[in-house]
Amino acid sequence: MSKAVVLLSGGLDSTTALYLAKSEGHEVYAISFDYGQKHSRELESARRVAEKVGVVSHQVVSLNLSLWGGSSLTDEKMAIEDGDVDRNDIPMTYVPARNMVFLSVAASMAEAVGAQHIYIGVSQVDYSGYVDCRKVFIDAMEKAINLGTVMSAERGQKIEVHAPFINMTKADEIRLGEKLGVDFGLTWSCYRGGEKPCGTCDSCLLRAKAFKEAGVVDTSIYRPLPR
Repeated sequence: MSKAVVLLSGGLDSTTALYLAKSEGHEVYAISFDYGQKHSRELESARRVAEKVGVVSHQVVSLNLSLWGGSSLTDEKMAIEDGDVDRNDIPMTYVPARNMVFLSVAASMAEAVGAQHIYIGVSQVDYSGYVDCRKVFIDAMEKAINLGTVMSAERGQKIEVHAPFINMTKADEIRLGEKLGVDFGLTWSCYRGGEKPCGTCDSCLLRAKAFKEAGVVDTSIYRPLPR
């Protein structure tokens, strides 16, 4: 069976990517990151998702990106602002080079376990416009990974970076998740953490908009995390 490393944050996108990788017949290795974010609520969701879906292993890697800050998600001096789904600029929640760091670590794991597939749940359709969620970046990272790993550069075993939602709206992604049987109630998107989603940050607003457009009930709003 082919092997795949899936970047799993515990959010809607990464969880759907995990279900997709499983549905495509891969033996899945999940990797999450404790990168100095202001709350660990999403990591708890990642653990629950990995347990439910069933993976070979779920590794949580510690990388303290809060040491230099630069994002409202990691820097205590920066407040997480209320959202604006009509914004055109890149919000303060952008974490400098985060996906570059994450994909590099995932590549190391992939080479170690012999996985030729890496899944990441990014989309360039999202209003945020994060530079590390664009196809040109994903393509460049795939090239770099294959140039910088013995598995590919010396043995000819190419590592493919899958970004299956890169050109999909979040609503379409939710519809796909419904077909895959994704338990959306286990996922967490809110930037602020807490017991319940704040409902006002960028991520909450984008999620609510997408579920409404998809015509699907977001069970995470109504159902507490299983104990």
